[in-house]
Amino acid sequence: MAFDGVTIACIREELEQLLVGGRIQKIAQPEKDELMITVKNNSNQYRLLVSVDPSLPLVYITETNKQSPMTAPAFCMLMRKHLQGAKIISITQPGLERILDFQVEHYNELGDLCTKHIIIELMGKHSNLIFVDHNKRIIDSIKHVSQMVSSVREVLPGREYFIPQTQQKEELFTLTETVFFDRLIQQETSVQQNLYQIITGISPSLSKVLCYEADIDANTYFSLLPDQSKQALWQVVSSLKNKLLNKEFQPAILYENGIPVDYYVIESSFYDGKDTVKYESIQKLLEQFYALRNQIIRIKQKSTDLRRIVHTALERNLKKAELQEKQLLDTEKKEQFRVYGELLHTYGYEAKPQDKEIKVLNYYNQEELVIPLDPMLTAAENAKKYFDKYNKMKRTYEALSQYIKETKEEIAHLESVESALNMALMEEDLIQIKEELTQEGYIKRKNIKREKVTSKPYHFLSSDGFHMYVGKNNYQNEDLTFQFATGNDWWFHAKNIPGSHVILKSEGKVVPDRTFEEAASLAAFFSKARGNDKVEVDYVEKKHVKKPSGAKPGFVVYYTNYSMISDSNISRIEQVDKK
Repeated sequence: MAFDGVTIACIREELEQLLVGGRIQKIAQPEKDELMITVKNNSNQYRLLVSVDPSLPLVYITETNKQSPMTAPAFCMLMRKHLQGAKIISITQPGLERILDFQVEHYNELGDLCTKHIIIELMGKHSNLIFVDHNKRIIDSIKHVSQMVSSVREVLPGREYFIPQTQQKEELFTLTETVFFDRLIQQETSVQQNLYQIITGISPSLSKVLCYEADIDANTYFSLLPDQSKQALWQVVSSLKNKLLNKEFQPAILYENGIPVDYYVIESSFYDGKDTVKYESIQKLLEQFYALRNQIIRIKQKSTDLRRIVHTALERNLKKAELQEKQLLDTEKKEQFRVYGELLHTYGYEAKPQDKEIKVLNYYNQEELVIPLDPMLTAAENAKKYFDKYNKMKRTYEALSQYIKETKEEIAHLESVESALNMALMEEDLIQIKEELTQEGYIKRKNIKREKVTSKPYHFLSSDGFHMYVGKNNYQNEDLTFQFATGNDWWFHAKNIPGSHVILKSEGKVVPDRTFEEAASLAAFFSKARGNDKVEVDYVEKKHVKKPSGAKPGFVVYYTNYSMISDSNISRIEQVDKK
């Protein structure tokens, strides 16, 4: 769900319950496009975070305080001057616009009671926080928008505030069936596009949900729908309106394979069977959702240096492997030179001095063969020359074969490290990866104290109550397989793909097929094949898994195994420890 008008309606409802009647105690501006307003109400203190960042505009109550700059920006100082101690008397949302209007009252310097408005516009790149007086005249805004920037509306001190009517959309609460059908029939786009293009507050993702509930193809044209489907769509839209009027909100985060990907505030059959976590408060949901998303972004940023090291080494080894393969192709003629030498030893007496070639019978395939000769050499000397070429190419072939094997092992190792970096969700997860790269010589060891390792393998519980563990990196893979697992435990790994070792603890019991399938899904998900519907997974009892002498961390071999095709969906599997 986008941060659309429906989501903001849910937020407005909660903010009204928590903040209306409260007084503003503190105002801070931690970032240039962010405001933190502390409100005290009913003996409770609330921190309202307002961000009008173009890439992530949002508003919610948070328990986390943010560090403010030593010198407050001018906009923050202005807000403090007018609103310190001000009382919030109402929070409204015009229609289903992505706008929240905080009406506050305070006493001015002369002791007169005044009314002001804090207007929060959450409109993507046009997001803004605007401070206006009781006449809706702009006092100031966190972002100034001049005529040079927008021909639709200036947002500058002294200008009149109004909501720009850039699109002719219908208000959901006043929308009638006749207008609904008339507007939809005029549109020459899909039903999904029609809905969010004609109704205020509805996002593309919500449009898709509405189409699903009406049991119609979101990509079809409205004019092509049968009357029954058209009526069903109107009923779904009417139902949405009633839920909003009755404040029937049910905030929930939608997870895919353990990662938060979306959220919604109105329940729908569209989400049935999907991995969701419900929240009593949209404020808690937003704080949790964006904290998790920010954590993932932060870890990607923290791992940038490690990713660059791995990417550079991987590219170098891939180029090396390509060059070695080309050199190996050049040695394919070695057997031909050996045959030339042997045949010259057999038929060389037939060659005459100064001959440039000789025709002989190749007794290996009973075909006639023409052998080129150096006319300055005898047949025996020509034979020796061919044997010398053969021996040289044979040595080159043997050396290159070993080099190629080592290079491919190095590539496989680097790809496994790259897979571990993609899996990392906590800073602790990066410590072991960094240590592995240091041990392998990709990072120079510094004379500093080693970081304490606190990262542990993922722990899951199967539907049948069996414990399953997943290594986050090669060191954990090795420890799980050779230190933690016992002989009759089961070991899983995506076939011929970089990924995690998965250990299924059997505890001497017969493991049901469902648990095998869930363990295989873990192996598919925690691999480079994540997201694929069909992933081949090898599994075998741990006692059959061996580590070759001198092999890289996490590298194993096995010769007797089972295989199954699995998907990489783990939403149905319970994770015991979320860290």
